[in-house]
Order: sequence, then structure tokens, then C-alpha cells
Amino acid sequence: MLKLTEFDYPLPKELIAQYPLEDRGQARLLIVNRKTGTISHEVFKEIAGFFRKNDLLVLNDTKVLHCRLMGNKITGGRVEILLTRRINGTTFSCLVQPSRTKVGEKIIFASGKVTGILSSRGQISFKQTDADMIYNFGIVPLPPYIKRDPEDLDTVYYQTVYAKNEGALAAPTAGLHFTPESLKQIQAVGVNLGYVTLHVGLGTFRPVKCENITEHKMEPEYFLVPDATIAALAKVKADKGRIIAVGTTSLRALETYASGRKEGNTDLFIYPGYKFASVDCLLTNFHLPMTTLFMLVCAFGGKDLMTKAYQEAVDKKYRFYSYGDAMLII
Repeated sequence: MLKLTEFDYPLPKELIAQYPLEDRGQARLLIVNRKTGTISHEVFKEIAGFFRKNDLLVLNDTKVLHCRLMGNKITGGRVEILLTRRINGTTFSCLVQPSRTKVGEKIIFASGKVTGILSSRGQISFKQTDADMIYNFGIVPLPPYIKRDPEDLDTVYYQTVYAKNEGALAAPTAGLHFTPESLKQIQAVGVNLGYVTLHVGLGTFRPVKCENITEHKMEPEYFLVPDATIAALAKVKADKGRIIAVGTTSLRALETYASGRKEGNTDLFIYPGYKFASVDCLLTNFHLPMTTLFMLVCAFGGKDLMTKAYQEAVDKKYRFYSYGDAMLII
């Protein structure tokens, strides 16, 4: 049995990054070599030096929705709505704070420009015209461990520079470090770029509650591996290059594709013992203890080596989580 407590680790709260770096490329980069077991320290802007000609760098092009809405009841009480999914043309599933807000209540947004009705528990409905533009009135849904309100800078920095397909509730954070310039440098080395889409959902923040982690069920998330990327995957194998996944989301999309599906919903849960079918290297941020993300990293890098790497990151005062530093596992 794999116990949940096996994936715990101590982290001083002051290492949890609350703001992004102004220069994305100045993030620190921990290099972990699985073959030698060695760990080294670099700067992200130098990452191109760790790639090879004919490698394929796979990025998740999902785009974070401005799905956090601040509104008021008719009586004036403040209400916060997190839109989690569009069910149909006018209705969205949602989380509501305070939770005691009643079904049937009207919620006013954008200084009275938009009104929604809590049509049933966990759902809110709008007029068609409002529903079509409701995200224009929302703000960035920062993770709960960032203890501040969203600011204008988050509109830029909590989004990858290559974000394209709207649908995520959280950013694929490993990709936040790239700039257009660094991507050009990587291509200049002879590395090809490929894109997948995986819309990060609420499940990324939901805790594992099973003592035996194998009993945990992942929430399905939409993914797509487009034909151009499928062709690039075939080419990299023929060229004997490596497949480098940018983030756990790209990795899960690629591993789901390797099992025979290129589009749909994936609930793939990767933990130690999993046999990887496609990905050779992983670029990732540092994840919360006892989460499915940390379990995936332990599966890919080896639990003992990842425990050692995380402890070194703590000792060296790396910045953790969404706006934090990065790790490349080769």
C-alpha cells in the first residue's frame, strides 16, 4: 500500500511564492539527472543548453479563464462565484462563497451590468448575451496558497505566453517561465515544439483524502493531442530525439495519448509504479505535499531522488508552487 503520508514533506511558508518574477527567465532551475542521481542549480534562461537537436518540447496551450466573479446579493451582501464549467448556453456549474447563499437568489455583477440567478445548487444562469461575455467581467482565479487578491500583473503573468485555447481554471505553471525569446533560442538548438491542450480543472487543488493513495479518483479533464503534434511525436521517435513534457498536464495528455486516445476526458492518475510509455524528460514546478502532482513527479523521477531534490530546493530557498522556480528531470 502506498500511504498518503509517504508523500508529505516540510516546507516553510515563506518559500511559497506570492508574486511572479518580473523577468520570467530569471527563475531558478534545479536540474535532476535520474541516471547519475546528481542535482545541479541553474537559471531558467539557460535551459536551452540542456536540450538536444531533434528533441521535442511539448507545451500545454490551454488558456486560463477569468472565471472568478465578485458580486452582490440584492440585499447588498458580497458573493464570490467561481465558474467551473459551462453546462449549456446560459448555465454554468460554480462554487459559491458564502456557501449559505440560497438557490433562487439574484447576484449582481459588474456594477449592475450583469445579473445571474443561482438556478440550482452549484449552478448559476445568465441571459444568453451575458453568458457569452461573462468571462470579460471576471478576474484571474489565483490558487488558494497565494494569499492576496489578484492584481493587474496576474492577467499577464498567470498565463503562458503561448496560451491559446480557453478553458483552464488554473495555469499550467511549468510553462510560465518561457518567453517568446527563450522559445526561439530553444528552436535554434534544433528542438521542435509541439502543443497539446489539457484544461486544468478544480481537481488540481482538491486534496487526496484516501490513506491508500491508489484508491483516489482523479477528476476528468478535457485534453487534445492535435494531428500536428501526433506527427511531431512520430518524427521525434524516428530521429531518436527525446520527448520533453512541459508540466504534469502535458505529461498526462501525452501518456493518455500513448494509451490510444487523442481527445476526450482523461482521469489518468500517475503515482510510483506507473510505467511511462512516451515521455523522456519533465519540466515542472515544485508542488504541494501529498498531492497527485507531487505523486506524479515521484513516479517520474523516483521517490527517493525527488525527496532529496525537494529537500535541497528547501535548503537553497527556492521559490515554490505556481509562481515559483522550476525543476528539469532528465
